[in-house]
Amino acid sequence: MTFEFAAVLFALAAGASALGGALGMASGIFIVPLLVLFAGIGIHTAIAASIVSVIACSTGSAAAFLRAGLTNLRIAIVLETATTTGALCGVLLIGVFPVPALFLLFAGILLLSAWQMLARRRAPAAAAVASGRDWASRLGLHASYPDRALGRDVFYHVGRVPLALALMFGAGMVSALLGIGSGVLKIPAMDTALRLPIKVSSATSNFMIGVTAAASGVAYFARGDIDPVIAGPVAVGSVIGALAGARFLIAVPADRLRLIFAAVLVVLAAQMLLSAFGIDLRGHAT
Repeated sequence: MTFEFAAVLFALAAGASALGGALGMASGIFIVPLLVLFAGIGIHTAIAASIVSVIACSTGSAAAFLRAGLTNLRIAIVLETATTTGALCGVLLIGVFPVPALFLLFAGILLLSAWQMLARRRAPAAAAVASGRDWASRLGLHASYPDRALGRDVFYHVGRVPLALALMFGAGMVSALLGIGSGVLKIPAMDTALRLPIKVSSATSNFMIGVTAAASGVAYFARGDIDPVIAGPVAVGSVIGALAGARFLIAVPADRLRLIFAAVLVVLAAQMLLSAFGIDLRGHAT
C-alpha cells in the first residue's frame, strides 16, 4: 500500500469519525460508502474496517465525553440490554421480511425522528419532575451535565423508561435486519422517550455503540475479515476525527446540534428510500 493511499484512508476515516463522534452515531454508516466509492475498497473489507472505525471512534471520544460529564453510564447500561436483545431477535428474523419494505419502514422512522428533533429544538431540556417511584428514580438515572455553551450545569430528569426500552429493542432489531448501526435510532429514541438533552443522548449513544462494535469486532477478527493494512490507517484517522467531533459536540449549542442531526437523518432517509427502490449509491448499508 502506498503512502498516498494510506493518507486517503486516514482522511476519509477522520472525516467520517468526526461527524459520527459529534452526533453519537456509528461512523460506519458514513465510512463504508466513502471507502467503497472513493477508495475503491471491496464492500466486505470496508464493512470490517468500519467495525474498527466504530470502536476507535467510540473509544477516542468516550474519554472526552466522560471528562465533560456528558455520558450517563447508568442509562447506557440499562438501554444496552434492550438493544442487544432486539439485535439477537433481528438476527433470527433475517429473511422473514422483504428488504425493500424494511428500507421504507426505516426511512419513515428516520423522517419522523427528524421532525421530532426539530419540534423539540426549543423545548426545555427537563420538563418532567421525578416522582421518586418511577423507574428512572429507582435506577438512579437522573443527573446533570455542565453545558459549556450555556456556561452552567443543566439538570435533567429521565422519564418513560419502559417506552425507551421498547424503542431500543426495536432499534436493535431493525439494525440487525438491515445491517446498519443502531446509533442513528438510539439518539431519537432517547430524545423522544427519555427526554434527554441532545448532548447527553449523543454522548451516551457514543459509549453504547462502542460496546456493541467491540463484540462484533471479535467475530470479524476471528473470521479473518479485518485487513490490518486497511484497518490501520482507518483506526488512526478515526481516533483523531472522533476527538475533533467530541470537542465540537461539547462546544456547540444544543439547538444547532439538533439541526445538524435532523439534516443527517433526512439524508439517510433519502438513501433508504433509494435502496427500497433498488438504487443503492453506496453499495451497502452498515
